[in-house]
Amino acid sequence: MEDLLDFGKIILTVSAGLSIAIVVRVIASRVGLPTAALLLGVAATASDLSTRLADLLSFEDVQHIATLALIAILFEGGMSIGSGRFRTAATPIAMLGVVGTFGTAALVAVAAHWLLGLDWTVAGLIGAALAPTDPAVTFSVLAGKEVEGRTGTILEGESGFNDPVGIALMLGMVELATSDDASYAGIAVDFVREMGIGLAIGVVGGLALVVLIPRFPLPDRSLYPLATLLSAGVVYGATSAAHGSGFLAVFVAGIVLGDVHYPRRHEVRHFHSAIADLGELAVFVALGLTVDLTFIGSEGLWWRGLVLAVLLGFVIRPLVVWPLLHPLRLGHNERLFVVWCGLKGAVPILLASLAVTGGTDYAAEIYGIVFVVVLFSVVVQGTGVPAVAARLRIPMHDDDA
Repeated sequence: MEDLLDFGKIILTVSAGLSIAIVVRVIASRVGLPTAALLLGVAATASDLSTRLADLLSFEDVQHIATLALIAILFEGGMSIGSGRFRTAATPIAMLGVVGTFGTAALVAVAAHWLLGLDWTVAGLIGAALAPTDPAVTFSVLAGKEVEGRTGTILEGESGFNDPVGIALMLGMVELATSDDASYAGIAVDFVREMGIGLAIGVVGGLALVVLIPRFPLPDRSLYPLATLLSAGVVYGATSAAHGSGFLAVFVAGIVLGDVHYPRRHEVRHFHSAIADLGELAVFVALGLTVDLTFIGSEGLWWRGLVLAVLLGFVIRPLVVWPLLHPLRLGHNERLFVVWCGLKGAVPILLASLAVTGGTDYAAEIYGIVFVVVLFSVVVQGTGVPAVAARLRIPMHDDDA
């Protein structure tokens, strides 16, 4: 009986927390702020005011929540792109996802070392954590709008592709920082292997869904969204068991399935969109609860984070992304919009938590600095996305998917 009572309290806490998160999202949409900004701020403030909330989740718990959320978000993101749209922008997506991620990580590391006086290892960990962008944050600020043409596809594809790349890079950096046997050559080999396995299993898993779903009708329409969601879990789990990038596999499988017509396709899309939204709310609340605002203030991490945030948004991303976009047939305004929309979100904070659980030096400082950068990105850049789109005359339409 005591176990059931304790479990009931857990259900109450989780349900109440997510219900409050929905209210925060409604408020955010009305005041013109990104949901991520308010959720992170509210959760971080609440954890500072309440010791029980601060101790509610461990970093391992947060990583598990973030993993589940990213599986849902990346699979839904892949389906929203589809193979047709992906083919029109495959080259820039791959370039931004791989070269852009490594280039951003390198320049952030240089800035953190030379301007903030951080050790090269610590600077490298910060660079790896801040390299990926966030699709959920980018498009949640568009208030139900979707960017038309290749610009939108590039932004969505970059965000989905650079998350797995950033995660693999961060894991390699943590290994380098904590293991005497680690080497750059070994990390490079591991990276190539993880990406290759993830890509292969993602394609195979996606093609299997393309063949099976239309040809084997299910007796109940409610089973279709459940079947696709569980399939995403199978793809992720199988890839991880094979030592590949499960996140890349899930994203690729979603892309392969995206343009296929099958029974109850619209119900499946709406279901996955709702699950992705739930995952976004859960992960930002969970991440916010692990942030110690008092520590960030007392250690002066806020000004270090602001320095990196300004450099990242207004110097480093343009330096990295603009040359990669130059060969493409994109208008000047479209390139500027892609540069502006390199928003940071849950993934950088998740990556910083890997430094904490990995036992790296100055892990708490890394976590605090990354939080400040993410908060700046979603508040300043995220809030400005609709205005920048209007100013640059970037066409958008209602997202009815």
